[in-house]
This record gives sequence, C-alpha cells and structure tokens, in this order.
Amino acid sequence: MSFYNLSKEMGLALNDILGKACSYNKDFSSEDIAITWINYKSENKRVFKGFGTGINNKKMVYPASIVKLVYGLAAYHWIKKGILLLSDELIEAVWKMLSLSSNNATSFLIDLLTGTTSGPCIEGELWENWKYQRSIINDWLHDLRWEELSGINCCQKTWDDGPFGREKEFYGYDNKNRNAMNSDSAARILEEIMIHIDYQKNDLNLRGFLKRNLNKVFLKNDSLNQIDGFLGEGLPKSINLWSKAGLMSEVRHDSAWWTNSQSLHTLLVVFCNGEKYSKDTSFLPLIAKEVYEFNERYTIED
Repeated sequence: MSFYNLSKEMGLALNDILGKACSYNKDFSSEDIAITWINYKSENKRVFKGFGTGINNKKMVYPASIVKLVYGLAAYHWIKKGILLLSDELIEAVWKMLSLSSNNATSFLIDLLTGTTSGPCIEGELWENWKYQRSIINDWLHDLRWEELSGINCCQKTWDDGPFGREKEFYGYDNKNRNAMNSDSAARILEEIMIHIDYQKNDLNLRGFLKRNLNKVFLKNDSLNQIDGFLGEGLPKSINLWSKAGLMSEVRHDSAWWTNSQSLHTLLVVFCNGEKYSKDTSFLPLIAKEVYEFNERYTIED
C-alpha cells in the first residue's frame, strides 16, 4: 500500500503543470523529470495521510545531495538505538550536511554510521569486510520494509571532485553501484522527518536543520542557499519552508515541504536528470509556483 492516496485531480493538474514547464524550453522533456506531489490535511496538530500523485516517480536516478536526507534519518535512528552517542560534533555534522549540504560533514557521518573510512584500495578479507560494513545503511533501509524504498541504493559518499581509492572502486564498473533513488523514496524519507518523528528537546532535530530562510537579503548573502534556482524561489516569501536540494553537473533536484495554511501542507519532490537542467535556474521555481497556485484553490479530499 502506498504511503499516500492517489488523487486523480492532482494527477491531471500535474500533467498540465509539467507540460507547461517543459514548453518554455524545446530541449526539456517530461521523460527527464520525476515528480512526487502530496497534499496533507491537518487538524489539531495532527497530519493525516496525504493525497497525491506522481510522474516517473518510480524511476531510479542519481539523487546527488538528496541522499543526505537518508543519512540524516539513519543518524537519528543510530542514536535512538544507542549505536551512536549524541555529541556536539555529531549535531554540527548533521546540521552542516542538511542545512549547508556539506560533503565533508557527509563523509564524516558515513564513516560514523558504517565504521568505514576512505583511503587507498585494499584487497582480500579487508576489502570484503569494508564493503559489507558500507552496506549497513542499505540493510537498515531494507529492514524498514517501506515499499517505496525498494531498489534504492544509499551507500556512497557525496563528492566535490569525485571518489578516489577504495571509494572509486566501490562505485563498481561503469558506476553501477552509485547512489540511486526515485522521487517516491525521497518523499517517504522527507515525510518521516517532517511528521512521523516526535522530536524531544535533546533529540537530533532533523526537521529544524531543513528549515529555510526566504528573506531576500539573507539569500543574497548566501550563494549556496538551496532556494535560488530551486523550488523555494517559486513560493511566497511569507510561508514556512523546509527543503533539501541536490545539484551537480548531471542533475538538479529538490525536495520540499511547506505550509499552505493551518490545514494544508504540501510535500513536493522534483528530480531533473540531465546537464541541461543542472544549468537551468527557472524550471524548479516554475513547478513550485504552479503547484502553490493550484493549492490555493484546492479542497483536499476527506
């Protein structure tokens, strides 16, 4: 059973929105885009199962920094299980990974989560043990038994320049072992972070690390703000927004949660696969703007 109810009305609207967005550039194609869009009704602080739709939402693509949502959630669970101890350094690393999208912080966290480290190539039993340990996050995802996570691969670090040594070898022939997610899996992880964890005072507050500041002055002073050129740019500056973007030479992605009103929340994940999208800064804001405007006149189903 899907984690959201299918909405025919939203499905028709999303087809129109994507068609409109692609029409502005002859090189854009809906085949390159994966979207999961869910609306949630809330009442007395309770958020109900969402109604939503998707396009290419089962298609596996390289998630870039969207995978950091997975690593953040893994860190939260490792702490709850007593595998990791909460410390100021760990909190800072998760904050920098999610809020600032730091690859250095991500590397440190994967070392902690899996008991592995980067370095030169190794062989024999040492190499087999290293690969086994690095797969621990995938094993945990499998044990969650969330059907939308089936087939995803979240075991690689994120890089500024690319992997070397054992990390490069672990990517496999033709990079077949690189990270892979679909928009539904990213949406399910983000939903978990946003509404299914009852954060206590001393918890690792993943939701807080994803909160974005839409103030134009603030954004102007932060060239890596994960708003300009992403979904947040297309939304009103007055709303509450939580998000995590992913950008590299081949992709431009974003995952976002925002509050439309006290009784309606929206989760939107958009994956854009291809160099032409990586360089484009107008496509994602347009999608968000159209979704927001649809929701202004949308009545959620009971």
